[in-house]
Parts: sequence; structure tokens; C-alpha cells
Amino acid sequence: MPDSLVNGSLRRIGPFAVGPLAYGCWRLTTDSVDDAQALVETALGLGMNLVDNADVYGFDWGGSGFGANEELLGRVLAQAPSLRERMVLATKGGIIPPTPYDSSAAYLESACDESLRRLQTDVIDLYQIHRPDTLTHPAEVAATLASLREKGKIREVGISNHTPAQHEALVAHLPFPLATTQPEYSPAHLDPLRDGTFDVCMRDGVAALAWSPLAGGRLLTGDGVRPELIATLDELAEREGVDRATICIAFVLAHPAAPVAILGTQTPARLAAAMGALDVSLDRADVYRIIQDSDGVPLP
Repeated sequence: MPDSLVNGSLRRIGPFAVGPLAYGCWRLTTDSVDDAQALVETALGLGMNLVDNADVYGFDWGGSGFGANEELLGRVLAQAPSLRERMVLATKGGIIPPTPYDSSAAYLESACDESLRRLQTDVIDLYQIHRPDTLTHPAEVAATLASLREKGKIREVGISNHTPAQHEALVAHLPFPLATTQPEYSPAHLDPLRDGTFDVCMRDGVAALAWSPLAGGRLLTGDGVRPELIATLDELAEREGVDRATICIAFVLAHPAAPVAILGTQTPARLAAAMGALDVSLDRADVYRIIQDSDGVPLP
């Protein structure tokens, strides 16, 4: 393994090549289609060609309701159709408040159809099960996903917030490889390192899409984060001539599973600044220091 662990190369999602940074639409709650278009165009121009959405986005974080963020992105694509061909369009289904989860065949089929309508597109490049529905057998979920693919409604299939065991239970019934898994991962949330998520990705060639690489902003404010972790991130940021957020993103990219970091900022300048993570050199000692300061104890 090279001394520099940062991996700025393209990632593979089935036939698609995507950048190491992606644009996430959870906070895309502006009322302005023009502002939303500017954000999407900025992301695409920076190489963030994976655009991640979900039907439930807009239900919270100041949104106007279930499906609102898909609808906004759909209006952007209707206003600027050429953007569709420049992106790998991803969305998720399976959450329907207040149930809260439903991955039954009937619901997933209807959820996908509604996402296609809201996004104003005829196919979704990556369709993910947002959270596991423990009351639907994985064989039924797999059959539904296979049917959606056969009908040409979706191209690739992934999961989000699934354990490795739930991942493997679904894969056992899929007639094609799973393309992605989307866990939370940041210097403040290390579960994928230890629960087997990244190990399965590396074994099977599944792309890991890391959400909340800044821990929902806590790594910027310091709220609920060990002070020694913040101090280490700031020390590395000063050494590299970047800000703390950039070091956090570089940490996510440093894992050999080559995760994609999903960014949700609503400021074009911050999207541009995040590209600095591709030039940050975190070596093995740096990464392990961040892990130990996150844990608060030395590694054994």
C-alpha cells in the first residue's frame, strides 16, 4: 500500500465512472430553481457527477414535504435538460413516514414510479433501498429490484444504511451484482471500518458512498466531538494549508475501499473548496491518529 492513502481516482458504479466526491440533495430545499441549477452545475463542473437524492428528502431540514427535493431536481432537469446526460442520477426509496419502512413489492414499484415522475426522467441510474425493511423478505426486495431493472426503470441497484448481514441477505437473492452501499462515515463515525461494511465492499467490488462526512456539521462546530479529535484535525489542516472540513473529507477518501464522499453544502464556494481534499496527503500515521483521537483510546 502506498504511503499516501488519498485516492482521487474515479470510482465505478456498474458501467458508470463517478468522481470521488458526489453532490447530495438532502439539503436542497431552496425555493429557487435557478439557485438549485447553479448548485448542480457547480457540482458537475467540479467532477461531482454522482447526484444523490431520495424520495423522502424534503420531508425535513426545512423542506416543503415528502418528494420535494426530487421535484426540485426534476424542475432543474426540465429547465436544463443537458445536465441529465452529465450526471449519474441516484435516488432512494423505502421510507414512507410514519410507517416508517416499506420495501414490499407493491410499495417499491410505486415509489420508483413516483421518483421517475418527480425527477422528470425515464430512467434512474442508481436506485437504492434507503433503509432496511425488516418485515419484507430480502427475496421479495430482490425480485422487485430485478423487475424494475428488467423494465428499464433503473440501471443499477444499491442499499443504504444496511448492515453487512442485511447486505449479504439481499445479494443472495439478486440475479446481478449489488453496485453500492451507502453508510454514514466520518472521523466522528467509524462504524464501517469495524462492522464489516468496507470489508464486503473490497471483497465484492461494491462502491461505498459515504454520507455525512462532516458528521452533520458536528466536526465543524465541535459539538459532541472529542476535543483531541478537533485539535488533530486542525493541526493537519494547518500543515496542509486547508480547512478542517477538507481534512475530514480527505480522511473519508483515504480508506482503501475508495469511498465516495457525499457533500450536501448549499454554497457553491464550499463545493469548490472541498476539491482540495484530493490534494491533501494523509499518510498512515495521520489516518490512525485521527481514528485513535476519535475513539479516545489508543489502538491495541
